[in-house]
Amino acid sequence: MAEITDIRPSPIAGQWYPGSGHSLSSKVDEYMDAAELPEFDGEVIGLVAPHAGYVYSGPVAGHAFAAVRGMSPEVVAVISPMHHPYTQHLLTSGHDAYQTPLGPIPIDKQAVKALNEHLESALGVGLSPVRNDSEHSLEIELPFLQQALGGEFNLLPVMVREQTKRVTRALGGALAQTLAERDSLLVASTDLSHFYPQEAAKELDGEMLKLLENFDPEGILQAEEEGVGFACGRGAVAAVLWAAKALGGDKVQILNYATSGDVSGDYHRVVGYSAAVILRSTL
Repeated sequence: MAEITDIRPSPIAGQWYPGSGHSLSSKVDEYMDAAELPEFDGEVIGLVAPHAGYVYSGPVAGHAFAAVRGMSPEVVAVISPMHHPYTQHLLTSGHDAYQTPLGPIPIDKQAVKALNEHLESALGVGLSPVRNDSEHSLEIELPFLQQALGGEFNLLPVMVREQTKRVTRALGGALAQTLAERDSLLVASTDLSHFYPQEAAKELDGEMLKLLENFDPEGILQAEEEGVGFACGRGAVAAVLWAAKALGGDKVQILNYATSGDVSGDYHRVVGYSAAVILRSTL
């Protein structure tokens, strides 16, 4: 592989997760080792994972990534929200790779180009490249992927700013077209409700998890509009569900749920976290 020189530096290593490769790999392995997984009735083609600092959401994320331990997809599409005030609908990295303490992850330029073309055809606008962004929600999933997967992989990174049905459904369709002939894995990055008391958070998150388990991307978007459930990455989840459906996915299985209060002991203002797999029946 040719040397990669244009690498997005990590703005969160050493803060949101351990900054040394040894500490990071040990911590990620610890989270995955602790996960107790059920039997899966199908092939895992996608994940939903949280994106807070590892001290809070790492144990939940460990359940999602333990489910793909040893898999060797050629390309991993990580779809996350964009929390910063960019004006573009959908963004990707303008660099050639992402950097973590576990090494660089090359961006699949072929997949980015194909996805952009499919989006332009469906929406009239494509992906907007950004450089040196400080978005954490996409990067936070990468060390888990590096540690869990059985070999090197290329990354298809997408950050969703416009979380409407029109944009996210088009993104889901475009992802399915892009990945149809590729050995791929889909990852949706989201946290759930933010800063409600524990019992209220569990009620709101329970509604969102029910919709996720029902494989209902439109319902997930509507839940936030109606104020009955919240997820900062609802657009990413909806897009991944639409993509997974088009790729033969037919079941979502919730693996774990917790809140920040379960770690901090402060149950007055919590953030919800969940882990899930998207399955494709093999019968």
